[in-house]
Amino acid sequence: MPHELLLPEPWTSQGWKVKIFDVEGPEEPHVTVRFRARAWRVSLRSGNFLDREPPGRDVPEEIVSNVRDNLAALVTAWDTLHPSNVVKSPEPEAEEVPEKPKTKKRKKSRQT
Repeated sequence: MPHELLLPEPWTSQGWKVKIFDVEGPEEPHVTVRFRARAWRVSLRSGNFLDREPPGRDVPEEIVSNVRDNLAALVTAWDTLHPSNVVKSPEPEAEEVPEKPKTKKRKKSRQT
């Protein structure tokens, strides 16, 4: 079942919706902003629009602000719906690199 971020009026009554769908492929974690037949994807990692078309400037700033203000709740919802593709990927473990033995450097003496 998708997760929906409830928007304040007048956006909901005008047809704007913000959802995290439960059927997503292995892609950048995102929230989808919808208005009628148009859809914009907003990254849950950066808060930026993922696609060039339709342009992100077509989404009212109040909706974008609402999405960014509720980012923590949206990240939690994404991680719950998509546990194999969480928003914050675990950091790769650093491989231990053996230290090179320290050697003394000899100074070259000048021979005259």
